[in-house]
Amino acid sequence: MVLQGKTLDIPIIQGGMGVGISLSRLAGNVAKCGGMGVISSVNAGYQEADFYTNTLKANLRALHKHIVKAKEIACGRGMVAVNIMCAVNHYEETVKCAIDAGADAIISGAGLPLHLREYTKGTDTLCAPIVSSGKAASILCRKYLKTTGELPDFFVMEGYKAGGHLGFSKKELEEHIAKNNDEILKDILNVLSIYENDEKEIPVFVAGGVYDGGDMAHYMKEGASGVQIATRFIATKECDASEGFKKVIIDAREEDIILIESPVGMTARAVDSPLLRRLRQGSKYQALQCNNCLQTCKKGDLTPYCISRALIEAVNGNYEDGLFFCGENAYRVKEITTVEALMAQIEKEWRMHV
Repeated sequence: MVLQGKTLDIPIIQGGMGVGISLSRLAGNVAKCGGMGVISSVNAGYQEADFYTNTLKANLRALHKHIVKAKEIACGRGMVAVNIMCAVNHYEETVKCAIDAGADAIISGAGLPLHLREYTKGTDTLCAPIVSSGKAASILCRKYLKTTGELPDFFVMEGYKAGGHLGFSKKELEEHIAKNNDEILKDILNVLSIYENDEKEIPVFVAGGVYDGGDMAHYMKEGASGVQIATRFIATKECDASEGFKKVIIDAREEDIILIESPVGMTARAVDSPLLRRLRQGSKYQALQCNNCLQTCKKGDLTPYCISRALIEAVNGNYEDGLFFCGENAYRVKEITTVEALMAQIEKEWRMHV
C-alpha cells in the first residue's frame, strides 16, 4: 500500500513502546521487512550520559540519532515513524526534531494531538493521530481543517485490549462496557466517509489485541487498511529491550496481566510485578531525580510512583522495580523469534485468510 507516496509492502505498523523498548534496532528491522517501524520518543535519551542533567537535549539528540540509524537499517524499505505522546512536556520540540531527522510519520496519542497537523504541514512527515472513538476522529478532522485546511494522513484506532496507556476509563474496562474494535472501527469509518472523496482517502490501522494474521484479515475485511501490533515485537531478538524485559513477557500468565492507574491520569495495562504489588500496599516509588517528562504528572510526594523511573528500570530488566507495559494477549507470547520471521508469519496467516 502507498501512504502519501510512501510505500508499505506489508500493512503492519509495529506499535511504539517506551521507555526504550522500540528504538532504532527494532523499528529499523521492521521497516527493512516492508512494514512501519515505530520509535518511541518518550525519554529516548535515557542512555545518554547527560540524561538527568540535560534531559531535553539528551532526549532530542538520542531521538534524532535513532531515526537516522533506523533508516540506515531499513535500507530504503518500509517506513520509520515516531510515536510521541501528547502528555509529554516539550511536545512541539519533539515533533519538530522527528521531522528534521526525516521521520516518515508521527503517530500521536495519550490525549488528542490537536496541533500535530500544524507541525507536519508542508513537510514530508505524515500526520497520524491515535484515537479510540469516532468522536475523537471527528474532533481532529474538524480541528485540522479549520487550522490547516488539511486532514490526517492516516489514523491508528486503538481498542481496549492494547497495552500501556488506554483511551478508556477504568469503569468501562472493568465493567466490560467499552466498545470492541469492530464497533469503534465502524464508527470511525462512518465519520471519515464525510471527509473522504475520490482524491482523498484516510486509511485506518486497527490496534489493540491484534495478535496474528487472522486478526489482520478480519479487520481489513471490516474496512481497515492495516493493523498495528506491539507486544509481539517485544519477543524478538531485535527488540531494544533487555533480555530481562523479554523474559517477563514470555513468562506472563493470563492472570498476571492487569489494569493500573498511571500518574498521567490514564488507565493502563501491564504485567503484575513486585513494584505494582508494593504500590497496592501503599508504598511509594519516587523519582531519583525528576526530569519533568509529563505534563499531567503530579510531582514529588503527590504522585504514588514515578512512571519514568519504573519504565527505565523495566527496559533495563529490573524485575523488582520495573513497570512492564503489555497488551491483553501478552500471555500468548511464549518464545523469542526474529522480526523477519514474525513479519513473515503474520503475512502468511493474513494471506491465507484473504
